[in-house]
Amino acid sequence: MKLLPVLTLSFAILGGCASMSSSSPAKEANGVLVGANGMTLYTFDRDATGSGKSVCNGQCAINWPPLMATDADKASGAYTVITRDDGKKQWALKGKPLYFWIKDTKAGDKTGEGVQGVWHTAKP
Repeated sequence: MKLLPVLTLSFAILGGCASMSSSSPAKEANGVLVGANGMTLYTFDRDATGSGKSVCNGQCAINWPPLMATDADKASGAYTVITRDDGKKQWALKGKPLYFWIKDTKAGDKTGEGVQGVWHTAKP
């Protein structure tokens, strides 16, 4: 009967999809964390570690776009999901929300490091 190999393959594919959804929202590149797009991620000193809040809203969030999460995303390891003031979800690492910097134009740029003394590249 040929049904068994088809079922086995189907479960393998579904299992692979399930593991993809629980994968890390960021990866390490050249000593810093980057998003799936390869762009550098940052933390903001004014965000209180572990508060579950981002204080970067409005114009701040335009300049420093949050690393967004979906409603289906779940905490994994050091990564957690916080709810922003607008109700959208954002990834955080070790209790610190993660952001991109609008002035980084290509993968590997780290021009947001040290901006106003309160923005720092996110480290693994």
